Amino acid sequence: MTDRIDKSGLAVAPALARFIDDRVLPGTGIAPEAFWAGAAGIFARFAPENAALLATRDHLQDIIDAWHVEQAGRPIDMAEYQAFLREIGYLVDEPAPFAIDVDRVDAEVATMAGPQLVVPILNARFLLNAANARWGSLYDALYGTDALGSLPAGGGYDKARGAEVVARAKALLDEAVPLASGSWADFTGGDPALADPAQLVGRTGDNLLFRHHGLHIEVVIDPTSPIGRDDPAGIADVILESALTTICDLEDSVAAVDAEDKVAAYAHWLGLMKGDLEASFQKGGATLTRTLEADRAYTAPDGTAFTLPGRSLLFVRNVGHLMTTPAILLPDGSEAPEGILDGIVTSLIALHDLGGKSRFANSRAGSVYIVKPKMHGPEECGFTDRLFDAIEDLLALPRHTIKVGVMDEERRTSANLAACIAAVKGRIVFINTGFLDRTGDEMHTAMRAGPMIRKSEMKGATWITAYEKRNVAIGLACGLAGKAQIGKGMWAAPDRMADMLEQKIGHPKSGATTAWVPSPTAATLHAMHYHAVDVAARQRAIASDPVPPLADLLTVPLAHGHNWLADEIAAELDNNAQGILGYVVRWVDQGVGCSKVPDIHDIGLMEDRATLRISSQHMANWMLHGVAGADEVEAALVRMAAKVDGQNAGDPAYRPMAGREAESLAFQAARALVFEGVEQPNGYTEPLLHRFRQRVKAG
Repeated sequence: MTDRIDKSGLAVAPALARFIDDRVLPGTGIAPEAFWAGAAGIFARFAPENAALLATRDHLQDIIDAWHVEQAGRPIDMAEYQAFLREIGYLVDEPAPFAIDVDRVDAEVATMAGPQLVVPILNARFLLNAANARWGSLYDALYGTDALGSLPAGGGYDKARGAEVVARAKALLDEAVPLASGSWADFTGGDPALADPAQLVGRTGDNLLFRHHGLHIEVVIDPTSPIGRDDPAGIADVILESALTTICDLEDSVAAVDAEDKVAAYAHWLGLMKGDLEASFQKGGATLTRTLEADRAYTAPDGTAFTLPGRSLLFVRNVGHLMTTPAILLPDGSEAPEGILDGIVTSLIALHDLGGKSRFANSRAGSVYIVKPKMHGPEECGFTDRLFDAIEDLLALPRHTIKVGVMDEERRTSANLAACIAAVKGRIVFINTGFLDRTGDEMHTAMRAGPMIRKSEMKGATWITAYEKRNVAIGLACGLAGKAQIGKGMWAAPDRMADMLEQKIGHPKSGATTAWVPSPTAATLHAMHYHAVDVAARQRAIASDPVPPLADLLTVPLAHGHNWLADEIAAELDNNAQGILGYVVRWVDQGVGCSKVPDIHDIGLMEDRATLRISSQHMANWMLHGVAGADEVEAALVRMAAKVDGQNAGDPAYRPMAGREAESLAFQAARALVFEGVEQPNGYTEPLLHRFRQRVKAG
């Protein structure tokens, strides 16, 4: 502890102490002594309760494991199962009808519907790209992807493809901003005669700004440009308001295992909250520097000037309750709960935005938006609510300045969702579903009930359908409409935009006001869905629909009496092993927490830690129940190590695994995720990943 700095009894890593004292606190009006004394008080109060909540998780899992072992060979009787879960406190009573009571919520969250980005906070360039993805060129998004059914050929501009892009964009204008007569394809310029003249809300130069379903569309008029000169109206582009919100992620998409990593992450959040974050990079032989976009200025039809935000509204996702961090040691020498540290520091940093000293405002309503993942049930949500109360008191913030997003990705949360929302009803602004983590917890909770269905069949399982529908229905019943986001999960294939356009319209149709996309380009394309679907109208239409029964949600996805062929088992093992290794090797060896990872068919998928949880739990489940032996699992990992090596052959920083499995820490980490998967708390991957990454960093 000699290399640490004492701060009110906390043993703080020097890098973190200096960062807080020298870079964060100046300008906040809070003296270092007062801050550290208050932070020490919060750790003293909440760290023991955090530990008790984790002990409750383990205790409940032990009881559930024993129940399934006792029931072995018998089908699950749903009435008996629910009674058991209520008896042990896993299920709680439904709260009396209520509506959330939140104020100071920005329109992007409360009343608007549109795409949401999630971006790893350790990559400054990606952060800036995401923050600046509030507006995107529809022409570029359509031309440069397979959104129209094919990819562009090389060799310069393709006029035929360009004409197809223009036709599709003008078809969107016909749908969203129809003319009083005729089509935008025939528009020759001047003031457009709209079916609804009120949709024209502004101009900038010759450009026209329209509003539809609460979102803006800017039609760029430039007859001198290469595109506009061939257009009868001089239209050079159609700009869509795209990523309304962005989640800056400290959790599943980053590899942050020590004080050095945490400070780097916090520094990027500080740059965003101060508005001065920059990233320089090489492109075409030149050095380019990226910064945050300014607001956009327009003139209304009545001649008054106004601006629109040039950037996404930024959330920050803290880590959950499980992990601790060596960045701070508590007075007893134990590591501090990382989620408590995140809550304190990210809120402290946000004071630079709340104080009006940022170059660019984030929250115009005066709130801090924190997404809290991986909470299990209402007791843990209530803990977060009280923790945020204490942080507000430390920072002299009005009550409920810190808003919370509750990720509905754990089984005990989805089964008690209304009670979870009630526990944070004064600050909740976001719920969403997450297939991968939710499936991982589904399998781990019922790990000893029997072998699970194949991973590819999960999306057709009874429980997942109920889960997705219940999330929206319960959110609406709790009054989230017009006050908070109801979100849906990620489209993971950034190169498959045609498929996304076909399938992801299901999210706004479900009544969800936002859904995750993997890139700014995908955000612009997904924005088309929010012009096609009036989400507020959908919410009103489905508000009275019945909530799918709890019994459906609790139906365990067991493979009753299924005998797979040997090649089916091998294919399932290979698919899981390749996905685990392809992600883990970058996490452990290079510290990359989110990237486009080729799957077993060489399709690039945006992967984060949730991928590991579902795949490792599935392999552990099949091994536990004898579907596959340990030797078969080992063989699949070895086979797929060679496959992953080949997929990464062009990466000069890559360390091959095949042939050196015993010395490759990445391979050993992937193996441990499977072979120790049953014992991992709730099937989480963080403890093992952190352990192996720390070994790599230690040399």
